[in-house]
Amino acid sequence: MHLPDSLKPTTTLAFRLSESRTISVPRTVVRLDPWCGPPIADDYGGKAVLDYFGEPLFAELVILRHFEAVGWRGVWVDTYRRRTRVSLTDDLPLPTERRELLDRVADRAGMPHGCFDVFAWSESGVAFAEAKRSGRDRIRTSQVRWLSAALDVGVPLDSFLVVEWSVCKDEVPNKRRNVDNPE
Repeated sequence: MHLPDSLKPTTTLAFRLSESRTISVPRTVVRLDPWCGPPIADDYGGKAVLDYFGEPLFAELVILRHFEAVGWRGVWVDTYRRRTRVSLTDDLPLPTERRELLDRVADRAGMPHGCFDVFAWSESGVAFAEAKRSGRDRIRTSQVRWLSAALDVGVPLDSFLVVEWSVCKDEVPNKRRNVDNPE
């Protein structure tokens, strides 16, 4: 799988799928910039808003943009609102083949919840990336179950990535530093 350089795995994260089966999923750690512009209309009850080249986005969409930058297509699988998003306001109906893959995994898992946050595809295959905020977020049981089901239906292990992210502390949101008079 051709991942963006910015998301190249540096470690792995162990997933215990059953009593006798533990796998290692590629993991990367990234620092993301906070949004310093005007507040967005809907922050999903307080999700961190991040800056991606002047565009306010949630972490899931920043990760999607990294995939798009190297030729992938994809969506944020917003299980909270049951949508497949490409921006804060726009959805993208999945192509039939992609929707069928998600449906097969959900059927195998016995539930629609647990899908990794970002679902991307290219000529080289599919990728699923799970966004986890460092120190605040953890893998849920439904995600372990969903991962196991995806492997069972034939999605290769190297199609998965955990992206542990944090907000850069160098810049305080909504406050610009004055170079002549640093605070």
